[in-house]
Amino acid sequence: MEMIFGATAASESWMGSAIFLVAFFGIFYFLIIRPRKTQEKKHAELVQNLKPHDKIITIGGIYGEVKKVKDKTFIINTSDNGELEVLKTAVAYKQDED
Repeated sequence: MEMIFGATAASESWMGSAIFLVAFFGIFYFLIIRPRKTQEKKHAELVQNLKPHDKIITIGGIYGEVKKVKDKTFIINTSDNGELEVLKTAVAYKQDED
């Protein structure tokens, strides 16, 4: 009789742990992974829709205006009429027109 009760207690303990892990990963997904994927999708749309004469800010804090769009980079004009080539992934924001 004791073995049956021992197996039942171990089974219940395992099920409780499994439910806890599933709940933990569910919360982790909805609080961390899903919002990050949404943010990455918005950034990809922003970068894809940039065209010449759009004003941008890079992750390094450089303000510039898109001059030319390439496959993986942008050529931007800076305020001192300099040109920089930056990766598309380095674009942080599109500067709003004031």
